Amino acid sequence: MTHLISAAALATEIEDVVVIDVRWTLTTQGAANPGRAEYAAGHVPGAFFVDLDTELAAPAGEGGRHPLPSPEVVERTLQRCGVGEGTRVVVHDGRESFAAARAWWVFRWVGLRDVRVLDGGYAAWLAAGLPVSTEEPEPRGSDFRARPGGMPTVDAAGAADWPRSGLLLDARAPERYAGEVEPIDPVAGHIPGAVNSPTSAWLEPEGGFRKDLAQHWRSVLGDRGDEPVAVYCGSGVTAAHHVLALAELGLDSVLYPGSWSEWVRDPGRPVATGR
Repeated sequence: MTHLISAAALATEIEDVVVIDVRWTLTTQGAANPGRAEYAAGHVPGAFFVDLDTELAAPAGEGGRHPLPSPEVVERTLQRCGVGEGTRVVVHDGRESFAAARAWWVFRWVGLRDVRVLDGGYAAWLAAGLPVSTEEPEPRGSDFRARPGGMPTVDAAGAADWPRSGLLLDARAPERYAGEVEPIDPVAGHIPGAVNSPTSAWLEPEGGFRKDLAQHWRSVLGDRGDEPVAVYCGSGVTAAHHVLALAELGLDSVLYPGSWSEWVRDPGRPVATGR
């Protein structure tokens, strides 16, 4: 089963799915999401806009910069988009599917079964020469009920213990993992025992998932074998992209939602540096 869909395939199914646009930019957290303006300027016909910061995450705090949203918030969001228990949903963002992967993960976490990601995002839709719209659909309503727990998670204590018996992946850029720079969070470094696996390395230059995912995964694994995998990043967004990539390979992995932004809120937690 693939969790991805191409622009061409989506165009043939457009009447039978609900499309959700989650365009978002990490560096603008705290300001207005530019994705909303981008959506207004043009989007996949019939697509609903969902805001990552307010509908796919709770307010920043002790749980990190993007804690998991309350199930009730996600329930209302999916109801607004007319998503019911058996609705087929396609999510996308602008290009790399970082935000789309977060939506894919959150929607599956609350019990939605059929969620796919538009590979290459809105950029792929435009590159295929497909039609766009500026008309925003009216809220539809549905009877969807959130059932949280559909995707596995690990907390800070679990992440600390994970390297003893499994593979803990840090999805951030190598320089952030190494503690050489930290542009967002107050402390630089990584969780001791974590292995760096930059999210960008899972992508082709044009923004879609690379075609040799299995080969890339073998290069990340090295000689680690079939250990259980958990993933974190800065705030639980790009780590979901890793979970999606591994799911595409038929592999289960566990998300640490709080990620580094939660980890460093406790000065008693250890911090490692270096590559």
